[in-house]
Amino acid sequence: MLKIRALVVDDSVAMRRLVTLALSDCVNIDVIGSAANGRLALQKVEQLSPDVVIMDVEMPEMNGLDAIVALRKTHPRLPIIVFSSITDGTAVLAVQALSRGASELVLKPSECGDLLIARQRVRQELESRILALCAPSRQTAASERARPNPSKLATKATVNPARRTPRVAAIGTSTGGPKALATIMAALPADFPVPVLITQHMPPMFTRMLAERLSQLSPLEVREAESGARLVPGVAWVAPGDRHLGLRRDGGHVYIALGDGPPEHSCRPAVDVMFRAVHAAYGGDALAVVLTGMGRDGAAGATLLRSAGATVFAQDESSSVVWGMPGAVVASDAADRIVELDDMAREIDGHFRPRANRPTTPMRRSEVMT
Repeated sequence: MLKIRALVVDDSVAMRRLVTLALSDCVNIDVIGSAANGRLALQKVEQLSPDVVIMDVEMPEMNGLDAIVALRKTHPRLPIIVFSSITDGTAVLAVQALSRGASELVLKPSECGDLLIARQRVRQELESRILALCAPSRQTAASERARPNPSKLATKATVNPARRTPRVAAIGTSTGGPKALATIMAALPADFPVPVLITQHMPPMFTRMLAERLSQLSPLEVREAESGARLVPGVAWVAPGDRHLGLRRDGGHVYIALGDGPPEHSCRPAVDVMFRAVHAAYGGDALAVVLTGMGRDGAAGATLLRSAGATVFAQDESSSVVWGMPGAVVASDAADRIVELDDMAREIDGHFRPRANRPTTPMRRSEVMT
């Protein structure tokens, strides 16, 4: 079997060595080169043709963000993993990089004086992501066999007598999610009629930066979720890193109730937890959307919601960075519709209003205020 060819980009000699040592323990991965900044990385990509790039964001001469933007012009499908430390500055750059096309985020080990432990942690975090990003056909083979054809999906969505009118939209995603979310949130109109809940697998601090980034791009206001916040139309809430997004109903209103329950699918926040919370608060009066991501998080919750009458959209394989999560929804026969990313915002908005009332172009919040 041919090994996956990896390029490591970091201005720290020690960090480049750590990643190289960690990946040398992986039988399916071979580090074929390294670079100390983004400009050298662009040259190495052309010279070595790697299958995956592991990239720091803060580097001299050309940082990781600028390198990723440049690479996406010439290599739109090359998997790029942002390898970042936890600081306000690097978090901002990392979220921008993810929104502009980086595939995944992995945190550098911090406060670890033991080289062996650090090496094991880096391997644990990188290996599964590299394998998923570089071998999507293997990951989705089972889902492909179980995929319903489009005509069957359309018929099922139309004739299901339990279908309900949604009062909330809930979106779950992981690998490739920040860019997918940026595409969708930028295209939703300012008068979107229901609250939006978002669970993105991401560490603390980064989710706050993600919410701020999406709020800049979207006609809607996007906030990091806080316990006690009342859900209102036209506002989107992003689950904070390391907290599950729960809900509680009090009379006629629904409020956010963050939780510290155990991780599910090795994730906190988890999409399944959010979907179960939506089911408890709204029953089937919901639209659930599962976007690109590795693993199966969201499939069980989507199945639960659909059985209660909710509608479920899954992102299609061709526009997904990894078709694990949406593929699992399709394989579970829980998807009403498989939607390409560029069409997702229109399909989401169209689900809540008659075609004649749909806006032709989204308005930015700044335009609404003026």
